[in-house]
Amino acid sequence: MSSEWTTAGMDVSRPSPARIYDWLLGGKDNFASDREAGTRLLEAQPLAGMMARANRGFLERGVRALAGAGVRRFLDLGTGLPTSPNVHEIALAADPDAQVVYVDNDPVVAAHNDALRAKPAGVAAIRADMRDADAVLARPEVAALFGPGEPVAVLMLAVLHFIPDEDDPHAVVAAYRDRLPSGGHLAVSTPSTDGYTDAELAEITSPYGNATAGVTIRTREAIEAFFGGWPLLPPGLVEASRWRTGGPELRGKMLAGIARKP
Repeated sequence: MSSEWTTAGMDVSRPSPARIYDWLLGGKDNFASDREAGTRLLEAQPLAGMMARANRGFLERGVRALAGAGVRRFLDLGTGLPTSPNVHEIALAADPDAQVVYVDNDPVVAAHNDALRAKPAGVAAIRADMRDADAVLARPEVAALFGPGEPVAVLMLAVLHFIPDEDDPHAVVAAYRDRLPSGGHLAVSTPSTDGYTDAELAEITSPYGNATAGVTIRTREAIEAFFGGWPLLPPGLVEASRWRTGGPELRGKMLAGIARKP
């Protein structure tokens, strides 16, 4: 990884979930600690790379489906490092007047967002912790998205498992969900405990033990609760590789769904 991204005060000896994900996708914006953690993850969960790619596929299909339904405003929380096509590329292809705000607290992600994403009109990137919903929603870039006249889609893709139970992830999601007007959408993808033993889950989460964020894998019921009872768009909450595609079902169980506020 280029030294230009080694920002002051960043401990590169600790792996970062965003950089591990980048490595799983074949990216170059990662350090030795991230590659070591990623290698350990693949040893425990050989499908981790496929799960990452399945999540990217869900992002692409989901944003296209939302844009096709008339959504023009997107709030992408926990964006991770840029991997084309990004949300704004898909949204702007559907409508040049689309608006996208990226939010992430990782310093390397923030640097890339500033350099690569926040260029086209209507696209903004801010460094903030999505767990502090009040602070995020108060930012002028985000507040502008929630103005009257247009539905908003909040994206929480492959990020909620990095919020531990003690930070009450369901309350975090509800804080954003409750601010959406009627017709707004919530998109979520996160791994499920379905089909795993406790020992297997411990092996899968252990590579993140020294990372900047640990991993909490939740039950299907806990994941369904993130949607607050809103109706899910077809085909419902399914494995990411099978959301509106005939792709194979993976034992990895990266569940994905999009719900619409009545």
